[in-house]
Amino acid sequence: MSLETWLVYCAAALGLSLTPGPNGLLALTHGMRFGLGRTVFTVLGGVCGFTLLIAASLAGLGALLAASEQAFTLAKWAGAAYLVYLGIRTWQAPPPAAGLAAQVTDPGERRAGRLFRQGLLVALSNPKALLFFAAFLPQFMTPGASLLAQLAVLGGTFAAVELLFELVLAGMAQRVAPWIVRKGRLFNRAAGVAFVGIGAALATTSRN
Repeated sequence: MSLETWLVYCAAALGLSLTPGPNGLLALTHGMRFGLGRTVFTVLGGVCGFTLLIAASLAGLGALLAASEQAFTLAKWAGAAYLVYLGIRTWQAPPPAAGLAAQVTDPGERRAGRLFRQGLLVALSNPKALLFFAAFLPQFMTPGASLLAQLAVLGGTFAAVELLFELVLAGMAQRVAPWIVRKGRLFNRAAGVAFVGIGAALATTSRN
């Protein structure tokens, strides 16, 4: 891949990251509830999920979902169900209190593995992302070049862009902490409704 093509890809990856989505919302929500330090694990999980989607797309799984209505439907409903579940949990979460580290009463919710897993599952929960990568990435691929090398460049670039963007979102959550503390229950419910809405929208999507 030439430098010019890579720069275009970087711009496209940034535009994709800036598009509102469930992982950005999750980073913002976790940044508020757990702080930036713990949210790093959430962000890393999401980045790993996107990297797996890119690898699957390059390996042809995107074409399989595009060709199989049944496979797409199963993946779609599984992803929608998880997002709705996450929305309900967020709705039911206690409102933030002063001191973000002390606002989570269940220590298990702060565990790195759990935060990582949530970010990973949210990233993997949308089959439309897999189809998007399957359609998007070939424009930047070099025929005949090593698939592993292209995965390293394409996947690594997107992972870096997404990582930085979600960390910025999590950091912004800290800055709006005073407002969130006052409107904590409203914030949780708005985020919960947003997750449920994204899940519901996902359930109604088609492959086209």
